[in-house]
Amino acid sequence: MNNELKIATFAGGCFWCMVEPFDERPGIDSIVSGYTGGHTENPTYMDVITEQTGHKEAVQITYDPSVFPYERLVELFWQQIDPTDDGGQFADRGESYTTAIYYHDEEQRQIAEASKQQLIESGKFKQPIVTPILPAETFYPAEDKHQNYHKKNAFHYKRYKKGSGRAGFIKEHWGYKKDQEELKKRLSDIQYKVTQEDATERPFQNAYHDHEEEGIYVDVVSKKPLFSSKDKYDAGCGWPSFTKPIETQEVKEKMDTSHGMRRTEVRSEYADSHLGHVFEDGPKAQGGMRYCINSAALEFVPKHDMEEKGYGYLTHLFE
Repeated sequence: MNNELKIATFAGGCFWCMVEPFDERPGIDSIVSGYTGGHTENPTYMDVITEQTGHKEAVQITYDPSVFPYERLVELFWQQIDPTDDGGQFADRGESYTTAIYYHDEEQRQIAEASKQQLIESGKFKQPIVTPILPAETFYPAEDKHQNYHKKNAFHYKRYKKGSGRAGFIKEHWGYKKDQEELKKRLSDIQYKVTQEDATERPFQNAYHDHEEEGIYVDVVSKKPLFSSKDKYDAGCGWPSFTKPIETQEVKEKMDTSHGMRRTEVRSEYADSHLGHVFEDGPKAQGGMRYCINSAALEFVPKHDMEEKGYGYLTHLFE
């Protein structure tokens, strides 16, 4: 193992649903579904769910803390679960589906404890936060059919995540809640029209089409990071263009048939802001994609301000 890589272990109910949120993010080396916290060796799936072995379904994540720090892992973990449920998660009941954070060293313990306290103090949940923070125990990988289930059985996985109640809970408790009146006051006229009404600003007459400073571009609505100046290039189209987002999970694509054309619209995942469109005529050496984005949908954070504004974990992009 690379000496720079570390291991994180989380139990969040059905392990199928605990892989996708972390998968393919920068700095994530691997994710394994399995069992931990029990009192028998080498348990099988049927052992765990029928014989009360004491194990929980869990995921073990190997990650590079310099790229994806443990603080972000814990934050993302909370956003996948109901931390007030001590009897399971959503439709899945029983000890094997209960939640826990398993720490591998003192630093992880302190970060997890601080994050839990912050969640308690936020008042987001009226019921007590019951997810325990425990020392890591032996982790047993699950059977092959359970690994990367969200990819192997994508249709069933999506139905299960929705049908179990997890998807709805995440949207209700962790999703971005839009206040249109607040947005109208906070955003400029063009920012509101672009992000909320799917408008397109004029080419070459916008803030960032020829902007060259080092830094990141965040969603003007939610402030979630979307694109890096490292991936920006001059496509000659009059709008800022990027070869890729910082994290693919922060953007979503949607078929757009407006104006008599068939295009792929790009929206921010968290706030559902209209950003622009993506085309397949980008630089081939960088993957061939061109994310053509409205400046009005973006806010630029200079490299030297990233730490102060809470984006310090992304400074590795410029190293």
